[in-house]
Amino acid sequence: MATNLKINGTSHQVDLPEDVPLLWVLRDELGLTGTKFGCGVAACGACTVHIDGEAVRSCQVALSDVWGDITTIEGLGTPTAMAKIQQAWVDHQVAQCGYCQSGQIMQAAALLAENPTPTDADIDDAMQGNLCRCGTYPRIRAAIHDAASKLKEA
Repeated sequence: MATNLKINGTSHQVDLPEDVPLLWVLRDELGLTGTKFGCGVAACGACTVHIDGEAVRSCQVALSDVWGDITTIEGLGTPTAMAKIQQAWVDHQVAQCGYCQSGQIMQAAALLAENPTPTDADIDDAMQGNLCRCGTYPRIRAAIHDAASKLKEA
């Protein structure tokens, strides 16, 4: 059955079973490999994308359950200008292995869209479902505060 999706501002038509997880549609069908497979049970956050601005685990959203426009890490910035949250990640050298970082950034972007001046507790609460095996949590928190500050200036 053909399904129409709007991903990163571009319309896509996919002909896949309706129970296929959005993660596999993005990665395997459309080649958007910035969204990572981590656990497959929504416990790690590596597959986080936005649907209508809401951070969701794409491994647990069936194709038939997509309710709006999708933004992946590839659509967060532009090829010539990174989103402020992405730049903060670079400035604070957050990534070590980098595997979880697209999910971390997408979760952080959703947090800042909802709460432009988060406290440490707000950040910890919002980011608790995104795991980083390298343990860069202090740098993640610093990058989120930095991005919040830069967004406030803009």
